[in-house]
Amino acid sequence: MANSLTPRLSRRTVLRGLGVSMALPWLEATSAVAGSLPAAAVPPTRMAFIFVPNGVHLPAWTPQTEGYGFELPRILKSLSPVKNNLTVLSGLTHDKGRANGDGPGDHARSASVFLTGAQPRKTEGENIRSGISVDQVAAQAIGHYSRFSSLELGVDEGRNTGNCDSGYSCAYSHNISWSSETTPLGKEVNPRLVFERLFAGGAKSQVESGAKQRQALNKSILDFVSEDAKRLQPKLSRNDNLKLDEYLSGVREIERRVGLGVPSAKIDASVDYPVPAGIPKDYREHLRLMCDMMVLAFQTESTRIATMMFARAGDNKNYPSVGVREGHHELSHHRDDPDKLEKITRINEFHVQQLSYMLQKMASIEEGERSLLDNSMIVYGSGLSDGNRHNNENLPILLAGSGGGSIAAGRHVRYDTETPLCNLFMSMLQRMDVHVPFVGDSTGCLPGLSG
Repeated sequence: MANSLTPRLSRRTVLRGLGVSMALPWLEATSAVAGSLPAAAVPPTRMAFIFVPNGVHLPAWTPQTEGYGFELPRILKSLSPVKNNLTVLSGLTHDKGRANGDGPGDHARSASVFLTGAQPRKTEGENIRSGISVDQVAAQAIGHYSRFSSLELGVDEGRNTGNCDSGYSCAYSHNISWSSETTPLGKEVNPRLVFERLFAGGAKSQVESGAKQRQALNKSILDFVSEDAKRLQPKLSRNDNLKLDEYLSGVREIERRVGLGVPSAKIDASVDYPVPAGIPKDYREHLRLMCDMMVLAFQTESTRIATMMFARAGDNKNYPSVGVREGHHELSHHRDDPDKLEKITRINEFHVQQLSYMLQKMASIEEGERSLLDNSMIVYGSGLSDGNRHNNENLPILLAGSGGGSIAAGRHVRYDTETPLCNLFMSMLQRMDVHVPFVGDSTGCLPGLSG
């Protein structure tokens, strides 16, 4: 074991093997001391931001009533199992997503402004400029508490050069996370590489050598930490052992799905060979694997901060699995055509179903008296309201989780139009114990989240 074991395990305890460092999930042994829960052992609060492009069909998104007891509208129906963990926020606005004299380019602006609240400089050259995104404000303040200060995920390969939207650099359309006004953070789109990164341990040469040997022998990373796990089990309660077994089984299943546990031809471990792509051809499976990576990262406290783009801004992907063969962006210019609106709604439903998959998984993971979802704040939404109008007021925004019990979830809350979305970000940062004077165009914290 990495640390000497006592009746109470350090939260930093890990299982080690050849090029592997596997952090543990939240266990009673990492929190309980004589029946108490010391401040240092309280589960941390995590936050994540998920971006979807092209707006939504708002009539099928917005609940008809406010407060508790609202009925989930069509697009949100799949969230029924976690409804009590949701806060639907209506009326929030990103003013800096508007042209404000810069002309067309609404899609690019919708992504660049999503977490920055800053007007992007209209350029397709190298002199890009946006703002520091809320995730990176948090990462710069508390990122040192975890192995990775933040995690940036997506499914579309990024581009930071060229013109992607009416004179706006592709950097604006392909990124939502910015570590400085001029530095977008590229996202990882290969779930296999994320998985290996989460469980890599030791020096780089050892990590690479271990990965090659594991693949050559067709062994799971769990095979290399099994001895550590066996030594740990007698020191755990029955409940903790069950949690550990569930966690390890979940890791093995994800490992299989990313292609690390699938039988392959014999490989000479001494030969340098590229890691197989590991990117599923099926878009739904790709999204779900990336969601799994985010959950794993939070569960093992590899990071407390993450972002994910379900697709880049202005994406024109089609969705044959839900009977939509036209492109998403093309359909978003619906001009109130009923057939196009029906297809847009199906795409919106598909995206929310993947969110529901992730949230249900988080809700099933116990952490003390709450769940991983309870101890998180997950923002899901778009930088555009309606893809046809390209408007930036009354954005479709969901907040999942209760931030460790500080948010009264299970409600639909409506704010006055023109309330900055960045006010929500200020409230989230406050709950992460990050205190800054402003984010983007914020005017203060968002009232009413505590009920």
